[in-house]
Amino acid sequence: MQLFTERLLLRDITIEDKQAIFDYRSDSETNKFQSWIPETLEDVDRFIQRNNKEFNQPESWYQVLITDKETKAVIGDVGIHFFGSENLQVELGITLDKNFHGKGYASEALKGVINFLFNDLKKHRIMASVDPDNIDSLHLMERIGFRKEGHFVKSLFWKNNWVDDVIYALLQEDWIKK
Repeated sequence: MQLFTERLLLRDITIEDKQAIFDYRSDSETNKFQSWIPETLEDVDRFIQRNNKEFNQPESWYQVLITDKETKAVIGDVGIHFFGSENLQVELGITLDKNFHGKGYASEALKGVINFLFNDLKKHRIMASVDPDNIDSLHLMERIGFRKEGHFVKSLFWKNNWVDDVIYALLQEDWIKK
């Protein structure tokens, strides 16, 4: 997959991206809200190998790399979870290199993916699951037009603890009206 925005190229991850992915994903402080933090390059190699080979497959996660269109610098990645028997719903997750925080890259990347999912793939609903302590991600979801659907108390068993989960969602009909 390749998707262009004003400043970005979102593309398939390749094995050549292993070191760049490790560099931003292994930062445990920046990625404290992420479920996967690699400890070795081999962990990243397995992550790349596990990435689904076909886009838009039901019940699968597909990772795309976020890169600067001009410099080719790796900025982060977007995880796209296709779910539901009708394959019309999607969950998104995003990870950015801390050197690129606060510059609008997350908004731009997600808006590009959302446009593609709604306009080209005709998805019905896109959602995101956010840790309520992840204030930056909560603000990001609201800034790009997601609606807060619920705050579930101690609903996820994550890192050996029961934690809260905030669900944001966006319907195709609401996005198209913008």
